[in-house]
Amino acid sequence: MDAEQLMENAERALTEEFRRIDAVALFNQDKTLAAFREEQIALRHFLPSTGYGYGDEGRVALGKVYARAFGAESALVSPAILSGTHALTVALFGVLRPNDNVLIITGEPYDTIRGVFNGRGNGSLADFGISNEVVPLLDGKPDFGAIARALSSKPKMVYIQRSRGYELRDAFTVAEIGEMCAFVRGRGFGGCIFVDNCYGEFVETREPTEVGADLIVGSLIKNPGGGLAPTGGYIAGGRAYVSMCENRLTAPSVGGEIGSYAYGYQPYFQGFFLAPHVVAQSLKGGLLIGKCMEELGYENFPALDKTPADITRAIRFRTEEELTGFIQTVQNVSPVDSFVKLEAWDMPGYDCKVIMAAGTFNAGASIELSADAPIRKPYTAYFQGGLTYEHCKLACREILRRLMK
Repeated sequence: MDAEQLMENAERALTEEFRRIDAVALFNQDKTLAAFREEQIALRHFLPSTGYGYGDEGRVALGKVYARAFGAESALVSPAILSGTHALTVALFGVLRPNDNVLIITGEPYDTIRGVFNGRGNGSLADFGISNEVVPLLDGKPDFGAIARALSSKPKMVYIQRSRGYELRDAFTVAEIGEMCAFVRGRGFGGCIFVDNCYGEFVETREPTEVGADLIVGSLIKNPGGGLAPTGGYIAGGRAYVSMCENRLTAPSVGGEIGSYAYGYQPYFQGFFLAPHVVAQSLKGGLLIGKCMEELGYENFPALDKTPADITRAIRFRTEEELTGFIQTVQNVSPVDSFVKLEAWDMPGYDCKVIMAAGTFNAGASIELSADAPIRKPYTAYFQGGLTYEHCKLACREILRRLMK
């Protein structure tokens, strides 16, 4: 069997799952369209602004569209936010105060945010006397018994990471996040429920703000930017909490009243409008590659009989050479820098060398076809993105050809 035949068989096996993804995309497209119409978005909202940005209608309207689509009271959406980790940091420092405690109920957080929580002498939360307690997962799921016991410490915030990071677990569904929210509320927790929503936007018909989360945070060069946003991040949720985050992003005296962008907001509005479709393309591409890799004997996560809860797929390899070869092939089938020979490097925020394929139009954009991996056992690549299913399919073909030689 050649690569083309393998892909054809995989597509037939995935017909029902593809149909379900299309239905979710249609629902979310309807939801985003309604947000644009209800906020009466007009051409003037795309115009650039300079200086302080007082009265910047584009900035204000963009936040309102996000809030409405995500079922939130308010949203901060800004090109001044540089990454998902930056967005999380702004929100954490916005809400938390010295001597507060954070209860992290989804296991150890992702590599780059660990330094934000526990760094020493780098301006971390720990440097400001803000502590945290991690409740390990139990077989990849929340340990509700341990969470109940940990709540006795009276934390100021409960922190949930939706995506797997570099852990071999499934991303959490919105229903599972809702169960976590209901559980901690049912035990008297009255503080902020905070969700790192990176890689999860528009994968389902609801967002965590619609099932009990007080704040959700993400990056615009992931799902909600739709491949068009050149940078930026968002923080959405309760109005009071978002206001606290605005005060941290700018200054307590001005908060969300300032913020200009000299290049105009059209890519941000248009990217958000396209995001439901782009996310669906990415999900289909990940399932196709996962199904084909499974047929070749490569274990990958989530299992193919499970509906993905985010756009990432973890694929386990037997050797470092297989792992790096997979990542290199993704780079070779990229539209940008396809000729580059990749090398693992000491990437800031990680505790080991990382190899990353990102031949993307927006540097490092993981809603575009990309893959990365820490160079450590078990050798696992994390594949995500794909602006079009067709590009994912072409990438899958080349990956299979390389592995089937």
